Amino acid sequence: MARRVFSGIQPTGLVHIGNYLGAIKQWVDLQYDHECFFSIVDYHAITVPYDPKQMPKNTFDAAVVNMAAGLDPNKSTIFIQSHVPQHTELAWLLNTITPMGRLSHMTQFKEKSRMFREGINAGLFNYPILQAADILLYKATLVPVGEDQVQHIELTRDIARKFNTTFGETFPEVEPRLSEAPRIMALSDPTKKMSKSIPGSYIALTDSPEKIKEQIMKSVTDSGPQKDVPMGAGIANLFMLMQEFSPPDVYQRFRSQYDEGTIKYSELKKTLAEDIANALTPIREAAQNLAKRPDYVYDSLREGAHKAQSIAKRTMAEVKLRMGLI
Repeated sequence: MARRVFSGIQPTGLVHIGNYLGAIKQWVDLQYDHECFFSIVDYHAITVPYDPKQMPKNTFDAAVVNMAAGLDPNKSTIFIQSHVPQHTELAWLLNTITPMGRLSHMTQFKEKSRMFREGINAGLFNYPILQAADILLYKATLVPVGEDQVQHIELTRDIARKFNTTFGETFPEVEPRLSEAPRIMALSDPTKKMSKSIPGSYIALTDSPEKIKEQIMKSVTDSGPQKDVPMGAGIANLFMLMQEFSPPDVYQRFRSQYDEGTIKYSELKKTLAEDIANALTPIREAAQNLAKRPDYVYDSLREGAHKAQSIAKRTMAEVKLRMGLI
């Protein structure tokens, strides 16, 4: 029997190649031999400052880009989190068995608290419980995540165990599935992870070939190969991208030139930009076509929410029965 997968997609306004290599590519592969649920987690997105007027467009764009990148509504259940009210209902019930001390030690809460000192709210504090509810609501057993989310999966496992011990066996064991893709660093500052919040650091999946070339040509490298000096972080990042987007023989040719000290970074950048543009062109064109078919996109999301809710209702009926709620 196929394992059930759950993962969340934040409506952040754009999806860059770091998101694609680290998450979406894996989701696309999983949907062919697993039962997959992918949610656009708009409730999670409102735990930090945001523009309510921009949120509908961001949510639509997130659906469009992820579908263009390969998520298929005929193979996966794709839906908007707030369209399935059982997410927050289960989160409230799980709040009652989750220690506050455990939440206060979550790394992501500490980081976001430093970023948004004036806007630390209860939602941000309880974010991991809603994330646990997202997963447990569908009794998912496999959750594809990055290393920064492993702590949240461990908390989800602990919450499930606590519920099962207290109220009876209900939720299955959850396992994280880490992406094998390398962490893609910011083009403008290779000491930091690629992020839409860092100008010039990223390439969006929908960027034009001209924009891609501009970003790559401006990317940070180093002064060139030097004997007994480790490869600079910037050029290492470009080689990492070349491994992902260029043919193996192209990567090997430039890597040999680097080792021999004959490499020209301008040529490497030009080739890499062309290879990334070639790889992303089908995604960009598919996104453009989907954006012209909003009825299809919204119908797919509604159908996904209907399917998700049918499972969510069954889970909640079982949870309430076990907790003595009538």
